[in-house]
Amino acid sequence: MDTQQELHGPHGYSDEKQAYLRRLKRAEGQVRGIARMVEEDKYCIDILTQIAAVNKALHAVSIGLLEDHIAHCVVGAAHESLHKDDPQIVQDKVSEATAAISRLLRS
Repeated sequence: MDTQQELHGPHGYSDEKQAYLRRLKRAEGQVRGIARMVEEDKYCIDILTQIAAVNKALHAVSIGLLEDHIAHCVVGAAHESLHKDDPQIVQDKVSEATAAISRLLRS
């Protein structure tokens, strides 16, 4: 169990974990298929089409995880911040979410 989970209980994505795993396994299979296409010298546009499909699948997982993080972790931090009268608690979670969004936008 990681430190965050020890401190705050299950992650916000826990309810959707199996759905995320299914999507990621499907994307993993698509990536293996893309590698096979390259090995077999398939048409560039067909390979690029498959890469776009993998990117879309990973993007959907990213957005879902981000939504779960905001709904669970950021909202939880807001409640904790009010309870402890410490605005830094929620600010830290908001900064963490903002940094994650920034990384997603750069990718």
